[in-house]
Amino acid sequence: MVTAYIMVKAAALTNGIDQLKEDLLAVDNGIESAHIVAGDVDFIVKVDVESPTDVKDIAGGIQSVEGIEDTQTYITMD
Repeated sequence: MVTAYIMVKAAALTNGIDQLKEDLLAVDNGIESAHIVAGDVDFIVKVDVESPTDVKDIAGGIQSVEGIEDTQTYITMD
């Protein structure tokens, strides 16, 4: 298994932060959780999948969600 954390920055919200969270969770069943956070990013998304390629695919799906400005992906090493 590969675990990764994807930091997600939202653009100006039109439908609200809660709706955007639901949109993120709907991207892929490899997304274990999404948390709204305060700070430089708006969400931290936890991903558990089979391969690093799957992480890349999910990150791409997240980037395609309307209202997402930027992402940064961190794959765990332990």
